[in-house]
Amino acid sequence: MAEKEQEGLRTQKQRRTRERIVEAALALFLEHGYEATTIDAIAEAADIARRTFFHYFDSKDGIIVALQGDAEDAFRRALAAVPTHFRPVEAIHAALRGLVASYESDQAIAIDRFMRSTEMLRARKQANYERQERELFAALRERWPGQERESGLRAAAMIGIGAMRLACELWSEEQARLPLEQYLDDVFNAVHHEIAV
Repeated sequence: MAEKEQEGLRTQKQRRTRERIVEAALALFLEHGYEATTIDAIAEAADIARRTFFHYFDSKDGIIVALQGDAEDAFRRALAAVPTHFRPVEAIHAALRGLVASYESDQAIAIDRFMRSTEMLRARKQANYERQERELFAALRERWPGQERESGLRAAAMIGIGAMRLACELWSEEQARLPLEQYLDDVFNAVHHEIAV
């Protein structure tokens, strides 16, 4: 029993350290830019030794990957929580809406600008959209199995990630004039209007 408790405490400590590294790195990226932020600066801001950083991440790029991976996990959980009678595009909309409702405007806009600040980060952002689309397609296939549905589910995943991308771009361009979920609703409503038969 004591061994399990010890393992649980160790896991919690590792999770908190990882979160502290990501938070420190993000704050430095936003303040100084990605290129100007060193691993030494991240370690100092997170109050860890440089070598401890490498227990959690291989590089600064690993932090960007972690930020994007955390979002994908949250989306998969949100999709699983949507009622089963929803159709695929409706389920995607509901899941995304639940996630974006908690976005803090200033920080999220700053992160979006940061992810567009260099060619490397723009490429990473584009690759992330493609990965999100694949992950969403996989989650949809689990929920609605059957080879005959694969083309439709893949299209639904493309529509969902495209709608999210457009909503985020509009939200950022307009300095979060409205809550992000409003932009998301507007884009999904436009999609429904254009493809309604």
